[in-house]
Amino acid sequence: MSEPKPVAITAASIQPRRGTSYPPPFDAPCAAREKHALGDAFGLTDYGVNQVTLPPGTASSQRHWHSQEDEFVYILAGNPTLVTDSGRTLLRPGMCAGFPAGSGDGHHLLNETDDDVSYLEVGSRRLDDDVEYSDIDMRIVGRGRGDGFLHKDGTPYA
Repeated sequence: MSEPKPVAITAASIQPRRGTSYPPPFDAPCAAREKHALGDAFGLTDYGVNQVTLPPGTASSQRHWHSQEDEFVYILAGNPTLVTDSGRTLLRPGMCAGFPAGSGDGHHLLNETDDDVSYLEVGSRRLDDDVEYSDIDMRIVGRGRGDGFLHKDGTPYA
C-alpha cells in the first residue's frame, strides 16, 4: 500500500529542485531557478503545479513551446518579463499568462530586476509531448520516450 498523501501543506515544506537538466551551456541562465513541485506532493498525475522562484538575473527556462501541453503561469511576487514571439511584456503580481499546446510561440520568463520573482506554473503531463526550443539548437521528442535533449537534427546531446 502506498504512503498516504497529505491533505494540505505549505509550499515551503517541499524541498525545491534547483537549476535545470538542460545540457551546458543552455543550463546556465536557469541555474539559480527553484521549483517546489506542489502537484507531486499530492500525487497529481494529469497536471503539474510548481511554485517557482527566480532570483535576480535568472530565466524560467530557455524559450520554448509544447506540441501537446498547455501551460499557465500566475505571478505571485516580483515583476518578471515575459518574452514571446510577440515581444516583451512586463508582468506584475496578479497577472497571468497562458500558452496553448501547438501554438509555436516560444515563451519564457526573465527576472531582470533586483528582487526575487515567484509564480505558479501549471501544465499537463503529456508523455507524447514534443518540446521545441525557439532560439537554440535543442528539442525533446516524445517526453515519455526518455530520449532526453536532442539537437534539432535528432542527434542526442552528450
